[in-house]
Amino acid sequence: MSSLERNGGLQKGDSGGDKFRLQLITWNVATSDPPVDISSLLHFDSPKATDFYVIGLQEVYSGPLRFMSDVLFDDPWSYVLMTALAPRRYVKVASIRMQGLLLLLFCKLEHLPFIRDIKTTYTRTGIFGYWGNKGGVSIRLSFYGHMLCFLNCHLAAHMKNAPDRVVEFEHITDKQSFSCEKAERILDHRLVFWFGDLNFRIQDHGMNFVRTCISNQNYSLLWSKDQLILMKQKEKLLQEFEEGLLDFQPTYKFDVNTDTYDSRLYKTWFAFNTKKRKPAWTDRILWRLRPKQTGSKEKHGDRPDGSDVKQLEAEEYPLAIRQDLYTSNMEYSISDHKPVTAIFTLELKKMYTDPLVHLQAEGEWSADMDAMLLYSPLQSFPSSTWDWIGLYRVGFTSVSDYITYTWVKDDEVSINEDAIKVYVSKEEIPVRGGDCMLGYYSNTLQCIIGISEPFKVHESKVVIEEGLLHEKTISLDQIVANEHFHN
Repeated sequence: MSSLERNGGLQKGDSGGDKFRLQLITWNVATSDPPVDISSLLHFDSPKATDFYVIGLQEVYSGPLRFMSDVLFDDPWSYVLMTALAPRRYVKVASIRMQGLLLLLFCKLEHLPFIRDIKTTYTRTGIFGYWGNKGGVSIRLSFYGHMLCFLNCHLAAHMKNAPDRVVEFEHITDKQSFSCEKAERILDHRLVFWFGDLNFRIQDHGMNFVRTCISNQNYSLLWSKDQLILMKQKEKLLQEFEEGLLDFQPTYKFDVNTDTYDSRLYKTWFAFNTKKRKPAWTDRILWRLRPKQTGSKEKHGDRPDGSDVKQLEAEEYPLAIRQDLYTSNMEYSISDHKPVTAIFTLELKKMYTDPLVHLQAEGEWSADMDAMLLYSPLQSFPSSTWDWIGLYRVGFTSVSDYITYTWVKDDEVSINEDAIKVYVSKEEIPVRGGDCMLGYYSNTLQCIIGISEPFKVHESKVVIEEGLLHEKTISLDQIVANEHFHN
C-alpha cells in the first residue's frame, strides 16, 4: 500500500495553496511514427483541464537520416504533440532528445512566465556508458519557485538484469547535475518524477499463471513478484519513491497492431523457437517528494548541504501531491508497449505571483510602419545582451515558434521611469496581420519571463491596395520567417 493510499489525500498534508493538474505519459513507441489522433492519449475529454503535460518516449526512431533531420526540424512525435496542444493554448516549454529517448514538457500559456531556471541533461548507460540507446534524460525547472525535476529512463532489458537496472538508476541520479545553486542534483529537488521503460519484469510465476491473472483482472496476485516492488524492499533509494497501485494490465509485450500478448515465433541461430516474452509492467511512473529535514539550526548549525534553507522553504512554501489516476491506454497498438498515464494534483503555495517583466505593444501594428513595444521590469532579474523579445501568433507551439524577434539592448529606443521602449522594423511584421502577443526571453534564465496580452496586427494596406495575391503575401511572411530561422 502506498503512502498516498494510506493518507487518503494529498501526500505530506494539505499545503493550503493553489492546485495544479499534472499529466505524465510514458510510452515505448518501438520506432513507430505517431498515430493521427492522440486526443485519447492526452485525455482531452476530461472535465478538468491539465496545467502541465510531461511526455517521456522511448525508442523513438533514430536512424541516421531521420536523426539528422530531427536535429534541424521538429521530430514527428514533437510535431504531432505540439499541433494537438497549441490550439488549446499549451506551449512546449522544454525538450531533450538522446538518441531514442525523448522528453517533452508543455504548460498552459498562463503559467509560462512562472517557469524558470530550465535546465536539461542526459546520461548514457548503453554499451558501458558510450551508447545512448539506454539511459536517462531529464528536465529540471522552477515552477512558481518550487524546484521540480522530470527524469525519463530506458533501463537494461531482460528478466535477469533487475539489479543492473537499479545500478543504472543510481548512476543516473548520481551523475546528473545542473548549474543551479538550490538544486544541483536530481534528489535536491522538492519533487522528482521518475518514469519510462524501466524494464522491471514479473519473476517466478509461469506464463500461464500470469496470463490467467491478467484475463481475470487479478493483478494483485502478481504484485509480490514484480521486480520493482521486490527491489524497493531492500534498496533505500527506491524506498523514497512512491508509486500508485498497478491496477491495470501489464503494458508489455504485445503483438504490434493488436491487443494480444506476445505470440510470435522468435528466430535463433539455427531455427525458430516458441519462447515468448512474459507480460510485465515495464512502463512505470513514480515520484519522490523530498523528505523534510530533521533538527534545527540551533542544534546543528549552518549545514553545508543547505538543509536549514530547505526546511525553512518547506515550512513557508509547502508543496503537496496527490495521484488521481494511474492507468494504461489499450487503444493504441502501434508498439509492443501500451502507453501509461498518471495524473496528479499539485497543491503549492506560490513563492511569487507576478512575472519578472510586463510587456505591451504601443499603438497600432502593421507591416506598413515601424512599430514600438514597451516593457517594464517588475522585479530584478539577471538581464543579458542576448535577451530578446519575440512576436508570436496566438496559439504558438513553442518558445522558438516566433514570427520575428528584436534584441532588447540593441533595439532599445528610450528609457523612462515607467517603461523601456524597443523598436521593431516594419519589414519584420507579417503582412497578413493576425492576433499576436509578445514574449520576453531571458537568455540567462533560458525561458520566457513575461508575455503580453493578445493584440491585433493589422493586414498591410499597401498589400491590399497593390492587389498582391494571397499566395504572394504568404511567401513574403515565409521569407521573413526563414531569414530568422537561418540566422
